[in-house]
Amino acid sequence: TMGNWLVNHWFSAAVLAAWLGINIFLFTYYFLFFDQDARYFYTRAILGSALAWARASAKCLNFNSMLILLPVCRNLLSFLRGTCSCCRRTLRKQLDHNLTFHKLVAYTLALLTAVHTIAHLFNLERYNHSQQATDGSLPAVLSKMHLQGSNKWLNPIHSNETTVEYVAFTTIPGLTGVIITLALILMVTSSTEFIRRNYFEVFWYTHHLFIIYFAGLVIHGIAGLVRGQTEESIEEVHPHRCAHYLTHQEEDCRHDCCKDPEFGSIPAESWKWVLAPVLLYIFERILRIWRAWQKVVVTKVVMHPARVLELQMQKKGFRMEVGQYIFVNCPAISLLEWHPFTLTSAPEEDFFSIHIRAAGDWTERLIDTFQQQKLDMPRIEVDGPFGTASEDVFQYEVAMLVGAGIGVTPFASILKSIWYKFQQDDQALKTKKIYFYWLCRDTGAFAWFNDLLASLEQKMAESGKADFLTYRLFLTGWDNSIANNVALRFDTATDTVTGLRHKTIFGRPMWNSEFAAVAAAHPRSVVGVFLCGPGALAKSLQKSCHQHSSLDPRKVKFYFNKENF
Repeated sequence: TMGNWLVNHWFSAAVLAAWLGINIFLFTYYFLFFDQDARYFYTRAILGSALAWARASAKCLNFNSMLILLPVCRNLLSFLRGTCSCCRRTLRKQLDHNLTFHKLVAYTLALLTAVHTIAHLFNLERYNHSQQATDGSLPAVLSKMHLQGSNKWLNPIHSNETTVEYVAFTTIPGLTGVIITLALILMVTSSTEFIRRNYFEVFWYTHHLFIIYFAGLVIHGIAGLVRGQTEESIEEVHPHRCAHYLTHQEEDCRHDCCKDPEFGSIPAESWKWVLAPVLLYIFERILRIWRAWQKVVVTKVVMHPARVLELQMQKKGFRMEVGQYIFVNCPAISLLEWHPFTLTSAPEEDFFSIHIRAAGDWTERLIDTFQQQKLDMPRIEVDGPFGTASEDVFQYEVAMLVGAGIGVTPFASILKSIWYKFQQDDQALKTKKIYFYWLCRDTGAFAWFNDLLASLEQKMAESGKADFLTYRLFLTGWDNSIANNVALRFDTATDTVTGLRHKTIFGRPMWNSEFAAVAAAHPRSVVGVFLCGPGALAKSLQKSCHQHSSLDPRKVKFYFNKENF
């Protein structure tokens, strides 16, 4: 299975290996540099190995801060997907892991921040201890050097009354360190799955603390509190040769070690790391604003059962592919909030549509706004479309589509598009067979999708392609009244729940038997497995893909694709 995973995810594996390798290299290289370089001999005399821990983690923090914005530049990713359409199955699919990579980098930043902060707490403690020491030891002598002139100091603490709290809240590195750590903690904790799903606004607004994070990061090193011996001073009084004389100073000193060492700050360099990504991200945001200003006309509003709102819209120059998504903003509700929605229309239609279910404050308010203002419709702003995995569906001979609940939306687009392709007798359609699985908790949610499936069923039958689409509807939450109704009407030609020819199955799918049946029916095909649904389902489908893919390149292969929100 590891071999299969590498075949399917070689690009992700390569990016991951490169990222991990660079992190390990940066940490190791700078740890050894600050732990052994002569310029920091005297700094180490006061701080010990905590200096190397603080500086090595700082380098890795800079590197990861440089990367964190790139996966969320969605226009850039869209452009990359477009430019590498020739490498469709491998590279384009890997770009869907952008948010996974973004999270990985974020957790790494959190870990490195902890290392960096703890190391500096040790450093402050040691600086303080050395400043207060009167034993004539090397750290004590070095800590008194600020009395000899402005450029001589090595210990930033010049008073015996200084506390760790005082340094943390009055110096630039201390204060910016506290602020950016708090910003990072808030961003990480508010972006958990639970908060994103249930309190999207909390996630959305706290995530904009990234502005404070980057501002603080750039300012953080400006004061240059951690110092090392200057190049000129090293040449004159090398520490390996002269350190001994600092603690044993003679009255009438004449040899070349009599001169005191001089120290200089490490220049602030975070800005060099983050300047390019920040500029790129600013360009991304400007592009989003420009796209949002373009006029969107809402041509039709349909209120479906189970509080699902369908919006049909038109926008000049809007071109979509199946299964893409857009970001939607409604200024009447919130000027800043943008929410992602999968497009449910087909590229062949003269409008684009989304289905919105009531799933939080913003969606509730949007549905209410449209229900109340039937004549005077609120203004809608749209950014996109953006590409995700399911636009690759026509590249597979056989496709298995799995939608859970509202996760059926990308497949509405695909199924509609297939219907149009049949009508137009499109020769470019590679797909020979589609298996469609919809897992749903309650019957109400089936309603808006019924018409589409019914018309598709009829269309397939009329064109003699009734077996092109096999679909199974799994009702995962059901009560006794449904069960009794089904029992009474078991012999009807159409389904009790949906009114369709294919029966609704109660309970969850047995994925092993489903995959085995597909593998048996298509022993030499490449099968694309597409999911829009929860992570747990993704894991079991991925596992089934690995288990049922043949190692023989001429035999059946399952490729897994997942929508990312």
